Amino acid sequence: MTPSPATRLLCFSFRLSATSLPRSASTTRHSPHHRIQSSAPLTTAKKHVHVASSSLLAPGLPLLCSTLVALSLQVQGPAVQGDDRETGIQDVESLREKSVLLSGAVLDNRLASVGETKTDSHRAKAKWKLKSVVTLALTILTSSQAILIVWSKRAGKYEYSVTTANFLVETLKCAISLVALARIWKKEGVTEDNRLSTTLDEVIVYPIPAALYLVKNLLQYYIFAYVDAPGYQILKNLNIISTGVLYRIILKKRLSEIQWAAFILLTAGCTTAQLNSNSDRVLQTPFQGWVMAIVMALLSGFAGVYTEAIIKKRPSRNINVQNFWLYIFGMGFNAIAILVQDFDAVMNKGFLHGYSPITVLMIFNHALSGIAVSMVMKYADNIVKVYSTSVAMLLTAVVSVYLFGFHLSLAFFLGTTVVSVAIYLHSAGKMQR
Repeated sequence: MTPSPATRLLCFSFRLSATSLPRSASTTRHSPHHRIQSSAPLTTAKKHVHVASSSLLAPGLPLLCSTLVALSLQVQGPAVQGDDRETGIQDVESLREKSVLLSGAVLDNRLASVGETKTDSHRAKAKWKLKSVVTLALTILTSSQAILIVWSKRAGKYEYSVTTANFLVETLKCAISLVALARIWKKEGVTEDNRLSTTLDEVIVYPIPAALYLVKNLLQYYIFAYVDAPGYQILKNLNIISTGVLYRIILKKRLSEIQWAAFILLTAGCTTAQLNSNSDRVLQTPFQGWVMAIVMALLSGFAGVYTEAIIKKRPSRNINVQNFWLYIFGMGFNAIAILVQDFDAVMNKGFLHGYSPITVLMIFNHALSGIAVSMVMKYADNIVKVYSTSVAMLLTAVVSVYLFGFHLSLAFFLGTTVVSVAIYLHSAGKMQR
């Protein structure tokens, strides 16, 4: 009768245990004709398990488990002839090699798991650092935007041409988009989604948001004839309301109840921050300033919703290509504005007449603010934008105290707090929608 592999494994385990025990326990030698019958008592098998396990603990747990399996099969299986012991030796040696390989594989997996944990930890730290840098950059850019516009004025007037400044802002943003595209082309090559060449049907939609942004960006210079820098930061948040309402009307997106409540709080906060207790006038900002702020909010909201609709129409299209064409039309419209409004001044005094280092900083600030918002959406989240906006309102107020003699009032702090809560609720409602 041909012995089974399991029986061979048991025989070799017994032999291996006998040779590995101390001399006093291994003096009894087995004859070549010694047989282990399947009808042997189960207690004898248990003794074999004890001997085999004590000798196999050194190679490792996998080999011990294989021996126990062999023993369980031996109790039920046929007898093993002593002459077939060599075959059993080969089987166990093969199994032993596999167990060593398995142990090594387990060790490698554990080391790899430790390495992956360290890598994940480094990635988390790098992501946290990047988010912190982006948040800090957006906060500084947002808070300094209004300050630089007011600071660039001389004796209450702009000595430079605001149309040329706006033209340079669009030019700088266009250049930044081209640099980003060049890096993508170098890394990924030119594809259908990142090439600049396009069709008339694709670019014909960009003049509308470009024209809206032109009017909105020009109005932000003239609104400072009626509001101060902190007041501008407060009123600028009205575009959240216009954007939400236009989302509902144009894109048919449902607004949550929390978002509608946030709109009411936002309006109340903006009004509270503008309360004036030092004069007979109820609000610090005159009626003309409120009208301009509302018009700017409507223009910004409509342009933002329209631009998002363009982007989502072809989501695979690279965002830098879409920004490039938007900024190209923006440059064109600003060039027309220069010809209409400041042609004589530019021809007589030069394109950069009246520029100062503050004006140059303001241009870079306006260009980089849009890039920072894009980075927040890519590397951080919407809550970062909320915190940046809230901190920017307070930071603008504090800096304005030293630069422009701004008077901090209780109404301003209460209004700023209410606006910050409203912005947070609007963001939370957007995530629950």
